[in-house]
Amino acid sequence: MPSHVLSLPPIVEQVRASLPKDQEIYLVGGAVRDLLLGRTLRDIDFAIPGKAIPLARKVAKALDADFYPLDPDRDAGRVIVNEELNSRLVLDFVGMQDNDIDRDLAARDVTINAMAIDLRQPDALLDPLGGAADLVAKQVRACSPQSFSSDPVRVLRAIRMAASFGLKIEKETRELMRAAASDLASVSPERTRDELFRLLLAPKRSASIRALDLLGALNPVFPELMPLKGLQQSAPHLFDVWEHSLHVLDGLEKVMMALAPEYPSEGASDLQSGLIVLSLGRYRQQLSQHLDSEIVMERPRRALLVFAALLHDAGKALTRSIGEDGRIHFYEHEARGAEMIAELADALHLSNAEKELLVTIVVNHMRPMQLTQTGELPTRKAIYRFFRATGDAGIDICLLSLADLLGKHGSEVPEDKLRAHLDTLRALFEAYYEHPEESVSPPILLNGDELMSEMNLKPGPKVGELLEALREAQATGVVTTRDQALSFAKSALK
Repeated sequence: MPSHVLSLPPIVEQVRASLPKDQEIYLVGGAVRDLLLGRTLRDIDFAIPGKAIPLARKVAKALDADFYPLDPDRDAGRVIVNEELNSRLVLDFVGMQDNDIDRDLAARDVTINAMAIDLRQPDALLDPLGGAADLVAKQVRACSPQSFSSDPVRVLRAIRMAASFGLKIEKETRELMRAAASDLASVSPERTRDELFRLLLAPKRSASIRALDLLGALNPVFPELMPLKGLQQSAPHLFDVWEHSLHVLDGLEKVMMALAPEYPSEGASDLQSGLIVLSLGRYRQQLSQHLDSEIVMERPRRALLVFAALLHDAGKALTRSIGEDGRIHFYEHEARGAEMIAELADALHLSNAEKELLVTIVVNHMRPMQLTQTGELPTRKAIYRFFRATGDAGIDICLLSLADLLGKHGSEVPEDKLRAHLDTLRALFEAYYEHPEESVSPPILLNGDELMSEMNLKPGPKVGELLEALREAQATGVVTTRDQALSFAKSALK
């Protein structure tokens, strides 16, 4: 590869300038790979021969950045450089294995992550295992026979690498991954969670989940999905529940791509994407901000939505029944699925807020389609009740609902059904983003204290019931002023 691609970005030059000229420090791993591929660096790793945490603290001070010890046992420190537009760079400083760069690189997972640049001699690429050649050959190859057995979570990482960069996993490496996959069950929940969510943020998510299955890694990570294989569904579903779930991931990827801020100016590549853009494209900036928001640092909401999409029908394995007409039913599968995803959220040590979001998405994932099936646009009352039940998760639910429709019919979605559902979603988005004061969150005309004072009521459930009835009356346009609110409350109390 041409040497000019190794020119260091400004942040790396700033790190080098903040240290003594003879300081031994290497740019390593994914940062070197991304430099060779011409990709923008966001997460940058440095290897140091010992005392990495004090050095990271020194760099943070020089850059006026945030610092915290990432892993004292591994001598790892993290520096976070906040940039404009709420973006940030993450710099990790880790002590080298045996204080030797060659041994450190040999102990890594795959060769494309086992390259380094000595910041004292930045024009030279250290590539003892042939990672650059593997990039050219578009293959993922293990650094050693112990690459995965020494750390099974690397199985997830290798699959993500293949999906992210369009690479093929070399045959012997696949066998090493398959041999180590069952040991994923023994990996700490936090490490599994972090690598899993990175995988869910990568492209070609359904292909990655299929790879997990083919390599024997699905059951240790997602045992909830195993019973979905071969679980048949009645028409209009084209697929069993397992295949449907994967097609929903594909549908969600199509929806996210069509509604992304950087959607190509030349327009949609197919009719479905074109209709999505035509109906919902004006909300792409708001949707992007919504999906990029983080409940917990480094786990954007879009990853949680993909997680929910993968598991949205997991409850069907527990609720399948056959009616007298011979049709297959899954009554209350959304409630059982919500219980399952809550248990999985606990097992992966997700935050309570993340768990609440996942549960809300799964238990309500059918509601937008139920609104469409009325044959009319949702009323102000229906819109209010939808967002009252879902809050801001209603936006995620709308996107999942659209992906669910695409996953049910594949490429054969009847155009009239797609248009009708997009009309429903546009009405919900319009209410949420353009007229929230009307039917999503009407302004408070009377609070609880005022209601009790005006109506001579004592604290209790009746007050809450009256306030909710009043909010719904506002959402439907029946009540618009404080006097009307009082009149309505008196009438409701009688």
